[in-house]
Amino acid sequence: MVNAIYGKKIGSTQIFSDSGAAIYVTAIEAGPCTVVQVKDTVTDGYNALKVGLGNVKNKHINKPLSGVFAKNNLEPKKHLKEIRIDESDADYKAGDVIDVQIFNIGDKVKITGISRGRGFAGVIKRHNFHRGPVTHGSHSIRKTGSIGMCATPSKVHKGKKMPGRMGGRQVTVPYTEIIDIISDQNLILVKGSVPGAKGNLVMLKKA
Repeated sequence: MVNAIYGKKIGSTQIFSDSGAAIYVTAIEAGPCTVVQVKDTVTDGYNALKVGLGNVKNKHINKPLSGVFAKNNLEPKKHLKEIRIDESDADYKAGDVIDVQIFNIGDKVKITGISRGRGFAGVIKRHNFHRGPVTHGSHSIRKTGSIGMCATPSKVHKGKKMPGRMGGRQVTVPYTEIIDIISDQNLILVKGSVPGAKGNLVMLKKA
């Protein structure tokens, strides 16, 4: 059976356990994902399912994609993603639906998404550097400071922590526990935070 699904981050809240403890959770609207194409090693070099989620009007997609959906008698989908599968899972076909039923409460999942973009940031915000002295006419309160080396090796090593673009990259949160599953609303409540802003697309995969 497929061990991953795509969904949309809804937001965060807290729920209470049977013992009365407050648990911070993030709600994810997981699928349902419709199988659009089945890829195999013979034609594509690897086994995967191309899945779509989120309905969209036909006029908002290009003609090649319209043909793919029309060929399989499927409604156009807003997002198209791939889920790698084993050869033993190749019995899926176009039109099959993947939903929250593939998970159980208590399962550990890896959640992958695009983190919030924070623009161009300095070293204090980006790398948690300490600031410099603020008295006696200092001009290096929040500056990076010296980055040079001695005569040997006379260069700046790769990976030096410096100002630059912060956030807006793919992040994976490992071993996140599923606290609750609301099947009729396709909702999965996971413990803790999830990368990205509300409405961002994320992938849940069994760890």
